[in-house]
Amino acid sequence: MSPDDYTPHSGDRRYRVEHYDLTIDYRLSTNRLDAVAVVRGRVVEPTKSVSFDLVGLRATKVQAPRGGGAGGKGGRIGFTQTDRKLKVAFGRELAAGDPFELTIAYGGAPRPRRTRWGTLGWEELEDGAIVASQPIGAPSWFPCNDHPSDKATYRFTVTTDPGYAVAAAEPVSSTTKGGRTTWVFERSAPTPTYLATVQIGKYVVRGMDLAGVEGQVLHPAALAGRVDADLAPLPRMMAVFTEAFGDYPLPSYRLVVTADDLEIPLEAQGMGVFGANHIDGRGSLERLIAHELAHQWFGNSVGVARWRDIWLNEGFACYAEWIWSERSGGHTAHAKALGHWAALAAEPQDLVLSDPGPELMFDDRVYKRGALLLHALRLTVGDDVFFRILRTWTARFGGGTAATEDFRVLAASVAGRRLEAFFDAWLDSPALPALPEPPEGAAGIEPAPVTQALNVNPRAAGAD
Repeated sequence: MSPDDYTPHSGDRRYRVEHYDLTIDYRLSTNRLDAVAVVRGRVVEPTKSVSFDLVGLRATKVQAPRGGGAGGKGGRIGFTQTDRKLKVAFGRELAAGDPFELTIAYGGAPRPRRTRWGTLGWEELEDGAIVASQPIGAPSWFPCNDHPSDKATYRFTVTTDPGYAVAAAEPVSSTTKGGRTTWVFERSAPTPTYLATVQIGKYVVRGMDLAGVEGQVLHPAALAGRVDADLAPLPRMMAVFTEAFGDYPLPSYRLVVTADDLEIPLEAQGMGVFGANHIDGRGSLERLIAHELAHQWFGNSVGVARWRDIWLNEGFACYAEWIWSERSGGHTAHAKALGHWAALAAEPQDLVLSDPGPELMFDDRVYKRGALLLHALRLTVGDDVFFRILRTWTARFGGGTAATEDFRVLAASVAGRRLEAFFDAWLDSPALPALPEPPEGAAGIEPAPVTQALNVNPRAAGAD
């Protein structure tokens, strides 16, 4: 793992984390978090120390297990902390491949960190809390190796006020004692730090059958009617995406609807989070539900190895919106593509999809040009080969990370043809290529007026 040039101050290349065990006590009335993180990992190069990303919270103690699990005799070990980093010194140099375990006690008043992409991380709601970490918000609530390629497993033990529901991962137990409720969750799927989450609110918790996948919805009781109406398509949506992309990659899927309005919906591992403004009871923003569900395959199961490859998350999730529209009786993907191609052609031609730069990594053009690339690939290789490419992609790289070059190689291999010129034009040139002509006799190719096919900007109205 090397430092990411989009987030050069985040992460530490000297080690990888295998498991985070987070025990969190959070008091809503005072916004006070007291926590212990047990971090198990392995160094990948000889080193006498490692650093964790931690912002806005103070470490009070760092310990290694008795027996020298961190290169010494165990017990307390030395550490220093800056405004961004917690630096831990081992008792001796660890060799490449050596395991370590560290227990870090820390606490404070969690708040989102300020970044060039806005405020990110743990944030208070009107009556609850939300975590929205992409790309570097995770250090606002736990010490971590905040790099998208460093995936780990998790256990969360969250204690908070009674009367509140908590969502974090797969539920294990909940117990109430002494006026406080403790929730335990586990996440066995490899997960990057930015997709780890805790959501707290006065929510009704209900189960859903999502085409054979276990589903759960958490929402304020007052929004029940709107939630029922807007989530009615979700089981069919799951069935459509499972057929198109391969088996759903996680044990379950949860949706959290907050009482607060949110700027954008959010994806987390096994979860989509929506504001009250995204669930209106009329299905006005149905595409956003499709977008966040698709991220469970594209971004969460197949993760990005580096942030410059963000189109592999957002372009694929955006194209999933078009597939859902097509399969559910709306405009075809081709009609969507025609409209968005015309809109992008009128925009400045200064974005390179394979390396948009940190300032533009969440620009709407990354989303839409990534989706257009996929549609152009579909027109080039045909439906059968295209969907075989998508299913092979999720099967081969699921649970891990991938880069743009991996997709180029895989697509050409599955298609059985050279695609260098195609990908060079779509990925590496700022000029928007023309869409290929649809194959003669292709089904579902519906011309539509541009104004009918357009969707709103996902960053303004809501897709992460």
